[in-house]
Amino acid sequence: MPHPFRFGVQIASLPLESWPEAARRIESLGYSTVFIPDHFSDQWDPTAALAAIAAVTTRLRVGTLVYDVDYRHPVVFAKAAATLHQMSGGRHEFGIGAGWMESDYAEAGIAYDRPGVRIARLEEALQVIVSMWENERTSFEGEHYQIREIARAAPASDPGRPPILIGGGGKRILSLAGRWADIVGINPKMVGGRVTPETPADSAPERIREKVAWVRAAAERAGRNPDDIEFNSLTFVTAITDDPSSLRSALAKSSGMTEAQVADCPLFLTGSAAEIRDRLAQRREETGISYIVVQGRDEAVLEQFAKEIVGPLAG
Repeated sequence: MPHPFRFGVQIASLPLESWPEAARRIESLGYSTVFIPDHFSDQWDPTAALAAIAAVTTRLRVGTLVYDVDYRHPVVFAKAAATLHQMSGGRHEFGIGAGWMESDYAEAGIAYDRPGVRIARLEEALQVIVSMWENERTSFEGEHYQIREIARAAPASDPGRPPILIGGGGKRILSLAGRWADIVGINPKMVGGRVTPETPADSAPERIREKVAWVRAAAERAGRNPDDIEFNSLTFVTAITDDPSSLRSALAKSSGMTEAQVADCPLFLTGSAAEIRDRLAQRREETGISYIVVQGRDEAVLEQFAKEIVGPLAG
């Protein structure tokens, strides 16, 4: 049985003079979740912003897409996420990853370790975080973290722990996601810590199917039911149009994909509303991806997408 469709909106910030109204507008359009990334660029801090957005909405879920494990200690992650989840009435989705953007690390003076080290650190952090959500006291002895009888992250409450979202593009991080995550974001692999012209091609349809298979295999090895995992994709270009040919041609030239691959790539939602709905339904059938996140920069696009895609598929 496939997961029901859900749709989220990724923002870096909202208009300062009207952010409560903007958040409530996203909620009223039928989107499930507002997500904020975690970078040191000109954007809001995700934890503070999500707490504020949760306070002025009633149904909208709030999540990170995704926290970088190296920017905060796992004890800090555990406490902030548990607090946000409880105070929002169980509406927080805790997204976390191993980090990828080399420029963030360079600007902040944080050591940019090789991917294997960052992924190992993420797995240790997850052990600490989940234990602090579930147990009265946590001790942990690892290569990267040593915890001594630290208290529960927040008082035990009805919402329980936040669902964990882990995004990634490589086999090792996606295998970790299969062991730990409730929601898995299927992303292109960021080679060298930056987006390059070749990056989008790693989200070609055949690559997406391979990445989903890595997650499912790891979940099975861990004794989990892979069908319980909700699969997520992040879209960067959304264009509802009856004639997408010129846009697809441009995207194909810039990404190294064919136009057919662009038309079926989760990074790009292009075409008529009926075609996009059909492609999303087919992709969910083939890969399990049911949780689609679009960019929140253009209010008109959000409104059209909500009316023609969100409403029919998730309403």
